[in-house]
Amino acid sequence: MGRPATHTPAQFLDAATALFAEGGARAVTMAATAKAAGAPNGSIYHRFPDRPALLAALWLRTLRDFQDLFVETLGDAASVDAAVEAATSVVRWCRKHPDGARVLDAGKQAFGPADWSPEAVTAVTAAEEELRKVLKRATIALPPLTGCTDEDVVLALVEIPRAVVHRYLSTGRTPPPKAADLVERTVRKLLRP
Repeated sequence: MGRPATHTPAQFLDAATALFAEGGARAVTMAATAKAAGAPNGSIYHRFPDRPALLAALWLRTLRDFQDLFVETLGDAASVDAAVEAATSVVRWCRKHPDGARVLDAGKQAFGPADWSPEAVTAVTAAEEELRKVLKRATIALPPLTGCTDEDVVLALVEIPRAVVHRYLSTGRTPPPKAADLVERTVRKLLRP
């Protein structure tokens, strides 16, 4: 029986997230990530074969973490309240995970997807497809309840929360509690039946 792993993939990804939040993708090197995790340089290569694999895993883990809360909160999108709650969950998640929020705000292209392995591309594509399906359900369920268009639904669930959090994240700030209130009021007005 071998020794248990001293440094887990999650520890390396936590370190990479913090490095990214401080210095962007350039700061996330294998050596810097190992050092930030308190691990020897060679240890990271047992978890991630190269930097593109590390960056892909960082993007996917952050996307999944965010998306899991959003999808769970939206549910079957059968009410305005569910939509409002899902939209405000974006701000709540960003407040709880400010470094992760900076990862998402940077966008997938910041993580060099052209260099990812086919397996990483497939995993990210599957996550993105799951989100598309959830949003599609919402664009079908909410218009009959509210009289709004499917474009209004996308604006309410995606664009408004993103714009509100981006205005803070782009200047290095964490969205304050009032950002959730702003999203709630705006989305509720937009989707009011």
